[in-house]
Amino acid sequence: MGHTSESSWVPSVTLLVGVGNEGISALLLGADGRVRGDADMVFDGQPVHPSGAVRHTKQSLSLALHEVEPEVERIVIAGPAVSGSLAAMAPDRQVVVAWLIARPDDAKAVVFGEFFRESGGWKFTGTGKGYASGLAELVTAYGVEVAEEEPVAAPMEKAFPGAMEKPVAEAAAAPPAAAPAGGPVPLTGVVKVPMHAPGSTGGAGTAGAAALGSTGGKDRKGRPRPVGEPVAPDPSVFPPAEREYRLLEGWEFGPVFKPFTVTGRGSDVITAPSRVPAGPVLFEVAHQGGGHFAVVPLDKRNKEGTSLFNTTVPDYRGSTVTPAPEDRRLRLRLIGENDWVARVKPVAAARRLEPAMVGYGDEALLHLGGAADLRVDFKGAPDGGGSIALWVHEVTGQTELTHVGRTLALNTSGRILQTVPLPPGPALLLLIADGPWSLTVREVGY
Repeated sequence: MGHTSESSWVPSVTLLVGVGNEGISALLLGADGRVRGDADMVFDGQPVHPSGAVRHTKQSLSLALHEVEPEVERIVIAGPAVSGSLAAMAPDRQVVVAWLIARPDDAKAVVFGEFFRESGGWKFTGTGKGYASGLAELVTAYGVEVAEEEPVAAPMEKAFPGAMEKPVAEAAAAPPAAAPAGGPVPLTGVVKVPMHAPGSTGGAGTAGAAALGSTGGKDRKGRPRPVGEPVAPDPSVFPPAEREYRLLEGWEFGPVFKPFTVTGRGSDVITAPSRVPAGPVLFEVAHQGGGHFAVVPLDKRNKEGTSLFNTTVPDYRGSTVTPAPEDRRLRLRLIGENDWVARVKPVAAARRLEPAMVGYGDEALLHLGGAADLRVDFKGAPDGGGSIALWVHEVTGQTELTHVGRTLALNTSGRILQTVPLPPGPALLLLIADGPWSLTVREVGY
């Protein structure tokens, strides 16, 4: 699903492209649809193309489309399988591509989209093709040779207090828990925090193998890592059940627990398991197709409260934060006509506020930076109306969402382009919108 039309023209300038994922990569393809060599793959371990036109910078790619070699016909943007948004921003900070990504079922790597030449200019088209075997399979499809690696040792991790129900050693030795049954519309990816696995080994390989975290790249201090040096597996290629335990360092608002996922069709009532403790939790939902869709919490008398979501947006996806009660399990009524998937997760798994990002509908975001000005570009609902609101909750010292530290930073209707001030984080942003939006963050320097 996307909100930039397919085959949209983009300016032939330097674009900053991101999906909120450190594993983003670019493949430069010739007329035959294949790379000319390993140098045509740009990623964290090989951050600059020989031409200088494509560069990997932190969680983004810089594409100088006007400097791309004439032999390159297409630039494929790919990475570990996530759901979320791909955005491309021009030098004037205008978002020229806003594409919502739906992660294919059972995929470990995805082609998010590609830029391609046409009539002397460049266009973008969203793709969303998944590869079940991961990035190695994906890059091989475009001509990158991936050397076989020696098996890596089972990852060990330091458990976040309360995050695991089993001791760390036992959990590491046990087979990975099966991923939840695939839903019709995948949700956003889990938070990925760098992890270190003593005893893991990396094989010598090509660019494709290094993209999987086996060789090359940088160490924890940003220094180049020699090829062949042992390196922990990239968390983005771990099974989903293992990645879910990696929570955001420094974020203490909301309980820690193993996420809960449920799928269904039509109207139904879901009850979270007892492992979801009391306190604020992240609730994500996606509804396939059109028609009315709503999610309503149920109180201790089994009566409906205030809606968390209430929309007619087709192929809707959204997230918010709601309290799990102390005296009973969290229960929610879902009202819809089609397939849906819902997920209860720690608040720490919400998407982080990035310098530039796009989205559609309601979303919970984590603000961890300093004081900033937030530029909000709201496109409005498909019918030309629609409203948007932004609640800012400062969470330091808080255990629940209350009026303390809460600010209504934005509340308006129709299409708007407006800047609102943000206090320094940590803060939880609850964005409520009836259509597509883009955000640009400018930190305030004092």
